[in-house]
Amino acid sequence: MKDLIEKEAMAVSEAEVATVRRLKKLLMISTDGSLNLHALWLIRKELGLPDDFRNSVLPNYPGDFTIVSPDTLQLVSKDESLAEAEVEKWRAKEYAEKWLSEFETKYAFPVHFPTGFKIEKGSREKLKNWQRLPYLKPYEKKGVNRVGNVERFEKRAVGVLHEFLSLMVEKMIPVERVSHFRRDFSMEVNVRELILKHPGIFYMSTKGGTQTVFLREAYRRGCLVEPNPVYEARRNMLELVLLGRRNTNSVGCVQELAERCNEGSNELFAGTCDGDWAVSIFEGRDERSPTADVSDMEVQSDEEDQD
Repeated sequence: MKDLIEKEAMAVSEAEVATVRRLKKLLMISTDGSLNLHALWLIRKELGLPDDFRNSVLPNYPGDFTIVSPDTLQLVSKDESLAEAEVEKWRAKEYAEKWLSEFETKYAFPVHFPTGFKIEKGSREKLKNWQRLPYLKPYEKKGVNRVGNVERFEKRAVGVLHEFLSLMVEKMIPVERVSHFRRDFSMEVNVRELILKHPGIFYMSTKGGTQTVFLREAYRRGCLVEPNPVYEARRNMLELVLLGRRNTNSVGCVQELAERCNEGSNELFAGTCDGDWAVSIFEGRDERSPTADVSDMEVQSDEEDQD
């Protein structure tokens, strides 16, 4: 177990440059380029930072970060090359490979419903229209106004949460920790309700009494689609715990990790619609595929219109 813990620490250290890049992107999402250091400390594991990042990482990048008060981290220089959300890669692929129009892809998100999830005809049309709805993207700073633009305001919150999860090492985070960034990201909505309203984009587990949100598209059969060294190191520790090869205090140190990863393995694509996260407009079950992208919705809608 000691070797695996050291392996994780080494993976975190070797990924420092990539982690700093993600930290800069988080600061760029904030309204004024600053974030609370305690809030960042709470998500240090999810972001891939070491416990002592304030002393071991931040001083190495004086041209990027500065601590302007005892508890506030400020971005020194904004890198415009980083001002693109991860979802844009998927949109570009949809546009290029499926010959979809920019109108269909510019503001769309990957949607993957659990097995057996049924969308009624009227609800499918609503989802299709929602996918086309313009919104202020995470790195755009034109002012966020909720009055008179509730749907766009909420869609922006979806975009911010999607990007937030994309920047996490394991594409998941306890819901409670997201709340520490709501005001800084101008997404002052009920985060839990937002997650439950979009089950095709997010998945929320409530195992162990902790609500954890996963980015649904990032997982297949309980594993990350694009694993990284830090994730792999933690996965190895999880496997050791699950195999019961050790019964020492060190196992307790990774118990929380084991529970969280086990949730992802057993539930994320288990195909169940149990719990209170399935909103009413998506009620019902059928035998169709659990996934649906922009082109799928086009085909399904056209087929139903012909019925």
